[in-house]
Amino acid sequence: MSIRELYVQDPGDSLWTVPASGAARFTWEYDDGRDRLLALYQKGKDKQWDATTRIDWDLEVDPRDPLGTPDESLALYGTKYWDRMTEKDRGDLRQHFSAWQFSQFLHGEQGAMVCAARIVESVPDLDAKFYSATQTMDEARHAEIYGRFLKDKIGMLYPVNDNLKALLDDTLADSRWDMPYLGMQVLIEGLALAAFGMIRDTTTKPLPKQILAYVMQDEARHVAFGRMALRDYYRQLTDAELREREEFVIEGCYLMRDRLRGTEVLENYGIPVEEAAEFTERSEFLQLFRKLLFSRIVPCVKDIGLWGERLQRAYVDLGVLELGDANLDLLMAQDEELAEHLDAERFAAEEAARTAEVADAIARGAADD
Repeated sequence: MSIRELYVQDPGDSLWTVPASGAARFTWEYDDGRDRLLALYQKGKDKQWDATTRIDWDLEVDPRDPLGTPDESLALYGTKYWDRMTEKDRGDLRQHFSAWQFSQFLHGEQGAMVCAARIVESVPDLDAKFYSATQTMDEARHAEIYGRFLKDKIGMLYPVNDNLKALLDDTLADSRWDMPYLGMQVLIEGLALAAFGMIRDTTTKPLPKQILAYVMQDEARHVAFGRMALRDYYRQLTDAELREREEFVIEGCYLMRDRLRGTEVLENYGIPVEEAAEFTERSEFLQLFRKLLFSRIVPCVKDIGLWGERLQRAYVDLGVLELGDANLDLLMAQDEELAEHLDAERFAAEEAARTAEVADAIARGAADD
């Protein structure tokens, strides 16, 4: 079956072209470069992995409940529409919401792959080009994984959200070489990391848990890369140049907040646009979800040196200013550790099963004698 046939809504033209401006930059300085970035590049090489073999794709997934997360997470929960639904209807709704969430992850990962390739092309420093090349491969792997999960396990896709598309457009169309870092590494990747983490920590299903844990292990390195590169560069900018970047961040954060509503799913069920928006705004779970989603963005923005008065006012309006003091390094370390722990648990169980099989074979052989 063609992937296009799995789209709930017409995604439009299969090719989206974003006019690009800016220079491709070469450097003839082949010195070692910055130790921190080169260490991250080495880690990026060491941590490459194959999605076909590391993930257990044989694990079953119920398309009507792909994640096993609480129904309270659905915007329709507790409304008159929810009360009228049969259990089959509710299963269909879970499938649609999961498909919508993971479709946005998929589209965002393709955007990240293109942005990482853009950084390779445009960044002036060779050490940053080296690391971005490993990230481009990581993002290709993530797009592969989410596409496979949607096609083979959920059986449904949604088109790219308009707000995500707008931020990708703004990020890729800007000629300044640091903007793919700021738009992708800080905003889109930061928001995605928090979303991945919330689902990773609440899902009761082993396959999505594996997928999200392993993807987040890569993404923790990507955000670290963006922080290193931008912190160094933004120290050199004038106040006016910094304010321009802050305006971009403010606009991007509002776009990302509005991306989280998932009203496309509700509209697909025939619920009027205004009512769908009202349900998402009233949902206590989604309000908490929205706030937590900025837990990776706000401290990163502050860390790289963008913390002007207008930006802080925007974060007050979004209700997330206090997140600027969050320990981003601790969050990233936990992402790494959780993936390693999951690997250790899985491989220990597999080794135990193999040991039991060998012992059983030996016992049966002894009995035959």
